[in-house]
Amino acid sequence: MRRCVSPALAGWVLGLLAPCWVALAVSAEQRGPAAQGKPVLRAGAATSNITPFLGEPIVGGWSAPAATHIHDELHARCLVLDNGIERIGIVVVDSLGVPREVLDEAKRQVQKQTGLAPDHLLMSATHTHSATSARSQNVLVPNSEFNDYQRFLVRRIADGLRRAVNNLQPARIAWGTAQEPRHVFNRRWRMKPGARALNPFGGQDQVKMNPGHLHPDILEPAGPVDPEIAFLVVQATDGRPIALLANYSLHYVGGTRGPEISADYFAMFADRIQQLLGADRLDPPFVGIMSNGTSGNINSINYGAPPEKFAPYEKMRLVAEHVAQAVFAQCPKLTYHDWVPLGIRQRELELAVRKPTPEQLARAREILAHPEWPDKFPHERTYAHRVVQQQESPATIRIILQAVRIGDLGITTIPFETFVETGLELKAKNPFKPSFTISLANGTYGYLPTPEQHALGGYETWLGTSRVEIEASTKITAALLEMLGELKKGGTSRASN
Repeated sequence: MRRCVSPALAGWVLGLLAPCWVALAVSAEQRGPAAQGKPVLRAGAATSNITPFLGEPIVGGWSAPAATHIHDELHARCLVLDNGIERIGIVVVDSLGVPREVLDEAKRQVQKQTGLAPDHLLMSATHTHSATSARSQNVLVPNSEFNDYQRFLVRRIADGLRRAVNNLQPARIAWGTAQEPRHVFNRRWRMKPGARALNPFGGQDQVKMNPGHLHPDILEPAGPVDPEIAFLVVQATDGRPIALLANYSLHYVGGTRGPEISADYFAMFADRIQQLLGADRLDPPFVGIMSNGTSGNINSINYGAPPEKFAPYEKMRLVAEHVAQAVFAQCPKLTYHDWVPLGIRQRELELAVRKPTPEQLARAREILAHPEWPDKFPHERTYAHRVVQQQESPATIRIILQAVRIGDLGITTIPFETFVETGLELKAKNPFKPSFTISLANGTYGYLPTPEQHALGGYETWLGTSRVEIEASTKITAALLEMLGELKKGGTSRASN
């Protein structure tokens, strides 16, 4: 006897089996290239909570008040890319800056736990000004022994990368750019001849950082801005978002409610782009990441206009919203690739440490010998300490530079608060398009003005704020362009001195 199956029952059975077929199809698709010896692009992402205890000093200003509240948690945000030939790890840490020795130890632990080579790890800081310090007393002298927070940070960065490796899955990748000019302003202003722009050493500067709104003696900004947001986005093969890494040349936003810990707009961007992509509550969780571009002379305040008033954290949210919306608007236009070439070059570069003149050193020691003396010039005593520290520092330092290729996207890294002019030059000359520079990467050594900006003076150029030779940015740019050229020619990933 022939049995008939009702359409309803047949539909129910098909509905029950359909997910299995999809899973089998996806599984076969994922196995296929690897089974045939073809490399497969995989990606994994994770976050690691690095929030310190309350009571620790918040750094970034002229004083360091003890943290009394945590507005939002701090994280190390991690992304690992593996194309079957190369594996690269990227970490962005919610911190003012992390010294090389701390990051080097984190890299050693990552290698021990995952096999990921230290010269294939890019680690940077966001430069939030509402976090406690991860830095040593003198950034030019490595700590011989870590403090409690540095030890904690090492473990948590390593944990985050280990989890990202655990989350590796077949993926596809795209990259693009967006524009957001409303929140980037050059904070260095040329002053009228004869205007008061004193430095801590008793000299007169031609430019002034943050001179005040509509100051009667300002002429014009002393340099350009970069309104571009460059980004890459990674999806699972079924279209589920894995991570989005963006880069914007904005120092930070600020505007907390007193001495509170916050990751600033960087984390708010990560949260907002997650919402816009519909990536909430995924397993594994989506990871949004905002890295700091070349923002050493850029902030979000227009001193050529009247001041605006914002409630605590309001402007952070506004900037994060605008930047996230700009990125999201470009996402439908992206072209995804199920495999891309990956490459990384790492090089150590030796730079001379700036030293005070005999007159500067004598003056600094005289000031420090008389604590009862009031400051004659802005921050005179603070810079007396810094002058002596520069004198006692090594004659040279060795820094890490990296050039990274992800398909047609190029990334460079610099361990300084890099001026926007350097970033724009690297973008213009980079053989990969688009491209961006991540500052405060693989170390933190202070500001990196260009030689032309050094000649104008201003806070960022002062001895002790800028710690290395005046030609440093020129040498760094030349080295990075050489490394990018090697990657473009298809050179193997390797480290060099």
